[in-house]
Amino acid sequence: MRLILASTSPRRREILALLGLPFDVIQPDFEETLSSLRSIEEEVIEFAVGKAQSVARQNPQAIVIGSDTMISLDGAKIGKPRDLSDARAMLVKLAGRTHFIYTSVAIIDGSGGSGLKVIEKVTVRMRDFSDAAAEDYLACGESLDKAGAYSIQGEGRQLITSIEGDYLAAVGLPLKAIAKYLKDRGIAVPLSIDSLYAKKSF
Repeated sequence: MRLILASTSPRRREILALLGLPFDVIQPDFEETLSSLRSIEEEVIEFAVGKAQSVARQNPQAIVIGSDTMISLDGAKIGKPRDLSDARAMLVKLAGRTHFIYTSVAIIDGSGGSGLKVIEKVTVRMRDFSDAAAEDYLACGESLDKAGAYSIQGEGRQLITSIEGDYLAAVGLPLKAIAKYLKDRGIAVPLSIDSLYAKKSF
């Protein structure tokens, strides 16, 4: 069975590679359009499904994985910043606050499986960092392609006090749910997922 990751994210590619299974990476042909009429849970699932479907249409026999990540602060959705100014504004809002990361996975299984739709919610508490600290972080160049304008696994971890929940989901892909689905489909995963999660933590 061919496994495809419908993503341009190097973080998701790196996380899926931890399973030790061969897979292809194909850029999804899907445009994310935020809507005030949808909850954040509905939106991240819709985006993950849309990405997976766009690749599955051209690869109907494959198992295709799509994913999306969004941040919620005081009920407002926060995605990737438009530019450096937008990234700065996001970091200022997050400083000293608790927010939630929602990461979804949608699997479209053209080889006979039922597919999967899952959302992981992770709680992140940020340090009350100064504007100068935010500027120093922006200068490292991590912000522009990250939801919330910071990277949990990069220099952005210095801005964080604590994380509760699936660390890999916070980075970009809930690997535990994917591994379980593949095992249930009879695909041998050459990795102890529990051992991996014991090592991959904040």
